[in-house]
Amino acid sequence: MNRRYRHFVAAAFSVAAVGALAPAAARADGQVTFVSQGGAYQEAQTKAILDPVAKQLGITVNQDSAPNAWPMIKSQGETGQAIWDVVDTPTSNCIRGGKQGLIAELDFSKLPNAAKLPKGYATAWSVPYEFYSSVLAFNRKTLGDKVPHSWADFWDVKKFPGRRALRNHPLATLEAALLADGVPRDKLYPLDVDRAFKKLEEIKPYITVWWTSGGQSAQLLHDGEVDMEMAWNGRVSALIKDGAPVGFTFNDGILQNTQLCILKHAPNMATAVRFVNAAIGPEVQAHLPLYIDYGPGNPAAFDTGIISPERAAQLPSAPDNAARQALMSYAWWQSPEGEAAEKRWLEFIQK
Repeated sequence: MNRRYRHFVAAAFSVAAVGALAPAAARADGQVTFVSQGGAYQEAQTKAILDPVAKQLGITVNQDSAPNAWPMIKSQGETGQAIWDVVDTPTSNCIRGGKQGLIAELDFSKLPNAAKLPKGYATAWSVPYEFYSSVLAFNRKTLGDKVPHSWADFWDVKKFPGRRALRNHPLATLEAALLADGVPRDKLYPLDVDRAFKKLEEIKPYITVWWTSGGQSAQLLHDGEVDMEMAWNGRVSALIKDGAPVGFTFNDGILQNTQLCILKHAPNMATAVRFVNAAIGPEVQAHLPLYIDYGPGNPAAFDTGIISPERAAQLPSAPDNAARQALMSYAWWQSPEGEAAEKRWLEFIQK
């Protein structure tokens, strides 16, 4: 792990500590504290986005990492003594943080690089930073040429026999069930929850494993324990690069992202806004896929000439690939209906 990263354990980070650090951060000029999720992902960001933006704006970008940023977003927001400025976090955290008054509402007149983002990509509190997909992956060695190409195929146990795995979480899994049942990609929301769970009951007896982490899903595929599964595209791409006989399709994928949001009480608010705008600039964004298998949050990155056509074909947010997928509505998942669906999932998986 790069030594520039300082890891925080949110549960152990007291309100007193936040209060002690906030005044020093508030006095800083020309800098921001940026928080992401650590590991190879944050190392790739540093090379592709963070260092170039720091140079472009003439600022210092301090970094912290927190795989689960929500507890710290909540504690810093509630005390009004933030030490963080910009956070790269799942979109759902930005939305609920905004609704709870913890995340700043964005002034898009100050974010010209967000002006031409496709509808549904940004929220009132956040802008897309990188894209990944929940895709249908399969084992070419065990299935041969007869591989599934849609969630309807995945649900067809007669035409496509084999061991299956799905994620033990309703996000993307309910969407996949509805796509399998014939709901058009652009008509998914609001989700027909009853219909989705009815479809899931059909496939449940054929699910060998309900996986709980990306690493587990990759291992299942690598070891040949399952013939087909839902997986994150980056995990499958890594297996392919290592020579594993696996593949996946973007067809019927569920396009998801993490986003950048600014804490409401960010100590360097003006600089944070400038940083966010620069970080989603097309040319800056175009460099991220050169270091890691994630798609740029700004699709204009594909028009810069930096991303080769061959590389674009591998990325979830490339226009041709995005057109074959359903864009997840995090706003729906943060609604009362979405929260009820998450609770219902626990009942479904336990019975």
